[in-house]
Order: sequence, then C-alpha cells, then structure tokens
Amino acid sequence: MLDDQALMQALNSTPVVEGRRQDLWRDDHDVDTWAREHGGLAGEEERRWLRTARDALQAVESGTSAEPRLRRVLAGVRKVPQPSASGIEWHLEVPPERRLAVELVLAWADVKERMPGRLRPCENSECRLFLLDRSRANTARWCSMKTCGNRIKARRHQARARETPRPE
Repeated sequence: MLDDQALMQALNSTPVVEGRRQDLWRDDHDVDTWAREHGGLAGEEERRWLRTARDALQAVESGTSAEPRLRRVLAGVRKVPQPSASGIEWHLEVPPERRLAVELVLAWADVKERMPGRLRPCENSECRLFLLDRSRANTARWCSMKTCGNRIKARRHQARARETPRPE
C-alpha cells in the first residue's frame, strides 16, 4: 500500500513553475521511475491508469467532480482477507497494470479517513500544489511558507502599503 508521501508526490506532480503549469509525469520515464519506486510495473497501461487516478484525485481535492474517472479506476477491484500467522492480511484483486493506481486512490481515501480536512489545495491561487496539514491547529494554508506563504504575505503587505496614505 502507498503511504502519505507517495500520495503527495503524485498529487504534487503538476506544479506551476514561472507561471506555467508543468506535468512531472508527462515524460513516460519519470512516471515509470515513480512507479518502480513504489513496486509498480512501469508500462504504458500502468502509466495511463496512474495519470487517470492522479488527475481524478487532483480534481476532487480542487472541488471538481471526478466520480466517473474514479469509478473507472476502481471498477471490479476487490479487497480479499487472507488469514496469516499474525492475523488477517488484506490483498487487492486487481489487474496488475491497474494495481498502483488503485493503491493511490486507496492511500487518498485512507488520508481522508485518518486526517479529515487536512488534505487540501494550497491557498495561493497561482499554485497547483496540495498540502497535508499536520499542524495541531489545522491552520496551514500554503504548500510552503517559504514560497507561497511569503509571496501571499508580501502581496498583502504591498496592497496595504498602497492603501495607506503617506504623511506629507
């Protein structure tokens, strides 16, 4: 099963760089590298399913419906219990080329259940990244204070400075 870090890598694979949206999974080699790092097969079908799952999850987290795409990814998938010496282990029954995409969706569902309200888009409207807020107060607003947070705060400061009349 994929962990939170793998989920965030996938969700954040379409950053905005110098004002232009980039797709770090556009290159097949890069998707294959990510897939292999997470136990995948690294092939054409797997890449297609991974991109579909990632795009659907990004849409859902950005407030857009992606139910049909998620249904396609999850179609016919079963989680089957298997007794073991340590108890029950759950195994996915899914075609091999779709397994990693299904695990990505399951990792997302797990985060939504364990940490409700903590996975969200960055509040910088020019950013396409997501954050997983691990703060106690659940008040994180930006993917990075160093980049987006500082930019937004600097813009607000400049706007206030323009509005405040200067003494003569």
